[in-house]
Amino acid sequence: MTRKTRRKFTPEFKARVALEAIKEKHTLGELSKKFEVSGVMISRWKKEFLSNSAAAFSSPKNADEISDVELENLYSQIGKLKVENDFLKKSAKKLVNLSGLSSKRVIFRIFGNISE
Repeated sequence: MTRKTRRKFTPEFKARVALEAIKEKHTLGELSKKFEVSGVMISRWKKEFLSNSAAAFSSPKNADEISDVELENLYSQIGKLKVENDFLKKSAKKLVNLSGLSSKRVIFRIFGNISE
């Protein structure tokens, strides 16, 4: 006995079917045959579409709050990277001074030819 897997529909498909149902140019039966979906599902999608349609015209309230949090995280990350960069610059200068070689030669000895 084989088991049937549930079909999953994309939000775009659901919206397209719901819009067709809202237009009321065709009956639920005709839409069911056309899209190969039950009339009950079409009715659910239509109801959900109509109940959430106001969200398309409202501005997201949490968008600014989320961006502030993300901005704060980015600033802290920039600060950490700046401290790390400064540390590496100081360490490189000390390494050059201790070796007595030019900075290019020290870099070449450590990393090899990096101009590739």
